[in-house]
Amino acid sequence: MDNSEPAFALVCVGSGGGPLESDLSGYLLKPFNAGWEAGILALEAGSGQGTLKRLLEQEPDLFKTQSSTNRTYSASEIYSFVRCFLITHAHLDHISSLVVSTGSSGGPRKRVYAHPHTLEDLEGIYNWRIWPNLASYDENDDEFKLLYSPIPANGSYHTVFPDVSVQLVPINHGTTDSGPYSSSAFFIRSDSHPSKREFLFFGDVEPDSITSSTPKIINVWRKAAPMIPDTLSTIFIECSWPSGRPDNMLHGHLTPEHLRDELVALATEVYYFRNSSSRGRLRPQRKRQRRTTLSADELRGLLTGVRVYIIHCKDQSSLDDGPSIRAIIAGQVRSLVQAAELGAEILSADQGMYISACFRFVLLFVFVFRIRLTAVSSRSYLKANKRISWDCSWDGTNLFVLHEGESGCCIT
Repeated sequence: MDNSEPAFALVCVGSGGGPLESDLSGYLLKPFNAGWEAGILALEAGSGQGTLKRLLEQEPDLFKTQSSTNRTYSASEIYSFVRCFLITHAHLDHISSLVVSTGSSGGPRKRVYAHPHTLEDLEGIYNWRIWPNLASYDENDDEFKLLYSPIPANGSYHTVFPDVSVQLVPINHGTTDSGPYSSSAFFIRSDSHPSKREFLFFGDVEPDSITSSTPKIINVWRKAAPMIPDTLSTIFIECSWPSGRPDNMLHGHLTPEHLRDELVALATEVYYFRNSSSRGRLRPQRKRQRRTTLSADELRGLLTGVRVYIIHCKDQSSLDDGPSIRAIIAGQVRSLVQAAELGAEILSADQGMYISACFRFVLLFVFVFRIRLTAVSSRSYLKANKRISWDCSWDGTNLFVLHEGESGCCIT
């Protein structure tokens, strides 16, 4: 394998955070050089086989590879290739298709990898009352049952799939009547890639500024900082709400301003790692450690080479016309990150997107309008068997920028 090749290929079955049940968190992942039929890791399982059936009706070649140029797959075939599920937490928008399809998917027995607490929550669903008990911890149980497979949060990587290892880091996802509720962030590593490249995937997450007594995202950033951008250059992170959402209405999620602050926190950790006398080895993790606020000059460009995919945007019925909520949120995040000059590229992970190939091109056009525009929009379509996307943004004055390119991007 060429060191410059992507490590993974990913299809976005769903990337929304509700209320549309047809677009919930669900991603299908494989090593870049393997065929889909060799096995798939399902990352989250909100939307599943029914949604994929609709996507394949629109784009039958979504799962074509160089080794299978004359082969198309049905949705049921694709899900029969799934060998395991990787679940961040057990809220319904992340597990609904997993539950409904249990016992009816083809292929060998499927593992469910998650934090032990998440598996305990799943046990409360597979209890014969909400759903038949079609999962167990018994390696010798029936083939049609899911196999619970805990991933401890112990700072180590655990093999979950051939040539793929995962390290789980707990994160905050709000507070319930019984106390804090945890989600997970996954560092997903290619063990077969020459550079052991990996990417970072967040489940639903609350900003550390809200839970300042028990911050947890900082632990993710401290783990990531030494790898930015050579080993880790792709981050999937939620931003459920647009700007203006009050903190007491976040319900364990991020807004563009909070996401910008978290990316500043990541850039700060990158700065301190690169300027540390102990560079080359990870710092001991501490529960709380105040950092000196960095200047704009010190932060400038620290996340250059990092692509941040916005996920889990919550659709709003008031936006039936005009730009989609994910286009608005991604545009707001992009503007904030550009203003901070962090250098990160902000993208939206859209349903039906195939993410892997490094074929990108940019066409930049500037138009002058007489009308003040303050929205951001994004569209995608298929042309000549290529998925084309473009972002149209307005800065609130008279500038219109069109960015066009294939939606396939690297996970490296």
